Amino acid sequence: MGSAGHEGNAGVAAALRPTDPALLHYRSGAFYCVRAGQAARDAEPDTGREPDADPTGDRDGPTADTSAPAGQATEDDLDRVEDAPPVGGVGHAEEAPRAADPLDDDERPAGETEAASNERPDDDGTGARPDGGAGDGRAVPAARSGQATVSAPVTVGDGASGERRAIDPAYVEAARDVLRGLVASREEPIAGGRHKVFGRADLAVVPTTSTIASHLPRAVGMGLAVERLRRLDARPEPTWPGETPAAAAWAPDAIVVCSFGDASINHASATAAFNTAGWYDHTGLRIPVLFVCEDNGLGLSLRSPRGWVATALRSKPGVRYFAADGTDLVETYEVAVEAAAWVRRHRRPAVLHLTTVRLMGHAGADAESAYRSAGEIRADLDRDPVVATARRLVEAGLASGAELLDRYDEVGWRIRRLAEGVLDEPKLSSPAEVVAPLAPRRPLRVARAVAEAGDRAAGPGAGARVEAFGGKPPELVGPLTLAQSINAALTDGLLDHPQMAVFGEDVAAKGGVYGVTKGLRDRFGVARVFDTLLDETSILGLGLGAGLAGMLPVPEIQYLAYLHNAEDQLRGEAATTRFFSQGAFRNPMVVRVAGLAYQEGFGGHFHNENSVAVLRDVPGLVVAVPARPDDAAAMLRTCLASAAVDGSVCVFLEPIGLYHTRDLYADGDGEWLAGYAEPGAWAGAHVPVGRARVYGVGSAEDVTIITFGNGVRMSLRAASVLADEGVGTRVVDLRWLAPLPVADLIREATATGRVLVVDETRRSGGVGEGVIAALVDAGYVGAARRVAAVDSFVPLGPAARQVLVSEEAITQGARTLLAR
Repeated sequence: MGSAGHEGNAGVAAALRPTDPALLHYRSGAFYCVRAGQAARDAEPDTGREPDADPTGDRDGPTADTSAPAGQATEDDLDRVEDAPPVGGVGHAEEAPRAADPLDDDERPAGETEAASNERPDDDGTGARPDGGAGDGRAVPAARSGQATVSAPVTVGDGASGERRAIDPAYVEAARDVLRGLVASREEPIAGGRHKVFGRADLAVVPTTSTIASHLPRAVGMGLAVERLRRLDARPEPTWPGETPAAAAWAPDAIVVCSFGDASINHASATAAFNTAGWYDHTGLRIPVLFVCEDNGLGLSLRSPRGWVATALRSKPGVRYFAADGTDLVETYEVAVEAAAWVRRHRRPAVLHLTTVRLMGHAGADAESAYRSAGEIRADLDRDPVVATARRLVEAGLASGAELLDRYDEVGWRIRRLAEGVLDEPKLSSPAEVVAPLAPRRPLRVARAVAEAGDRAAGPGAGARVEAFGGKPPELVGPLTLAQSINAALTDGLLDHPQMAVFGEDVAAKGGVYGVTKGLRDRFGVARVFDTLLDETSILGLGLGAGLAGMLPVPEIQYLAYLHNAEDQLRGEAATTRFFSQGAFRNPMVVRVAGLAYQEGFGGHFHNENSVAVLRDVPGLVVAVPARPDDAAAMLRTCLASAAVDGSVCVFLEPIGLYHTRDLYADGDGEWLAGYAEPGAWAGAHVPVGRARVYGVGSAEDVTIITFGNGVRMSLRAASVLADEGVGTRVVDLRWLAPLPVADLIREATATGRVLVVDETRRSGGVGEGVIAALVDAGYVGAARRVAAVDSFVPLGPAARQVLVSEEAITQGARTLLAR
């Protein structure tokens, strides 16, 4: 997918600071090159000479250097740019139409006039151009070679000097980055050959995925996080010697830019993002996001109806509208400066609508002549922004046509040289190399983090902890239910992680549907525990952005069934961040989800969802399912530590049916309750990711039951019945569905030679399939049998018992296994 026709986004880049985080779509070659040039100039040391002066004084043109290794810049590539004044006097765009803003007058500084507030300031208010030129200058980025786009400063002379002009070295390296992505080179700087994306940590360009509009909810989350971090006295996560925090550090007044195509505005993810931005703006919260819609009128072959995009974008409540002709670089730059300054000043969302053209088809082998007339294609060629820029330069007397054609050819030649250099670069060559950045596990550091949290809670943080718990820490209260234990662990987490935030539907004022987050808002305030609008895509998007900005988000999805509305935010966005950035970016997150079946008195498939297949299928995702209260607290501490230390994305699946369970074998026995570990015991009670828990009933020599969640309690009750019949049982609580505790499974299965897998999820695509496969792959040769839920949605009322696993089915399954 090429950038030809979308070079106007170079003007957007020039209007921003190189430290403003950017999430770019696939036609952003010009933006990327300009951003690289900005960052290089900002990093350039003061040598006492003009920045672009040739230190050698050699102006005789490039000299080939055949000794340079493939993929490295040669003398040809690194010719210095001549000294040049800015290109000026090329016109001024009219102010873009924009929606009325009821807060303009309220937020305008005292004494400032309406006219003054509508002036177009430089992006940082200093009068300095972000590209290093004068405040009234015009940087003209443009040059095309096929579908590769590179930006270069056009220098000004008398047009007759014959002097050769050079490409900025930063643009050369940016073009090389793009070309490396095209050939899946291992040397590509962000994905390392795993994907063709625009991204570089030092440019604050966050890689995005192929899923249409899926990065927009993250952008809203980033904007909200930038503002919240300004208000939180948050210390960074502890690091170890030689290690730097992985989270990005953006300026307090940074704004987030997010670009996308016109067809994307119709996607549910885009609708969610715009709605969330407007919703929060309406409530008074600040979200400094500049959405950039690059409208070429086509979504592959489907045309956007004339006027639809402008109408749709103008109508977004709470989102300021700006528009410009994206084929006119000067107008684009001027309006982008105005839009960026407005967002930066007001800390509110806006959308910049750029009308562009798409040249050379959608992507790859797309033959657009199959669905577009020759006249339409010619009309777009007439609006080519590179040609339009050249025409403007000639009309202004700043360059001759011949001069520009020579430059065009020279740039094309250089791009071809770069392409030839990257073709033979090494590719990823082994499975281990491919998955290396996916989800690193450092269990010793995670265990150390848990222990150190306990030391802080028992030491310097003891007073604050006692106060947070109202004078009575949970370890002194007595045995707790699952819900109470999770509440206590969340409290301890918020105390230990100052950048942690808990949010979701009804989690703050109400304290959660089941009371799990009760009291947290009162203890920690609305900045750290807050209610969201009812949209799971946006909830996860907020978490994704917050994690990327350096927070430790703990979003709640109210019911497991609701997750299916938004699962791409986990699969396509959260789980791929490290993979597509080689660990340069990460979005640590612990997603709490109330789920599974067996609710008493409250049913139906939405509140008793028992399918987790979509979660176990996501590479690198950690899926935890605590059954016992003591495990719940320890596992939540592990998930928080893993997110903080390794940047893990964890799903903490809480069995609704066990939230308030107190008894195990008989009414009133209280054997399902458990004490809460005091901080000094956290290290000893630590539950590593991927480790099971084993219960022995009777002799524990006859059969092994492997289960999780509600199945643990049912299996222990069934084991008690079997013990009365003289059968000894090992009940293995998986605790972690991803990664599975394979070593523990093999050990416990081999101990008895008979395995009964009790799976409360559905028979097809259920957890049991993975357990049986793990046993087979490890060479287990004993007997095995499975008890699972029927492939059905969970019905209402007593009918649910017909499709769910029961204690009787477990007992009978074990008897059948023993009879073989």
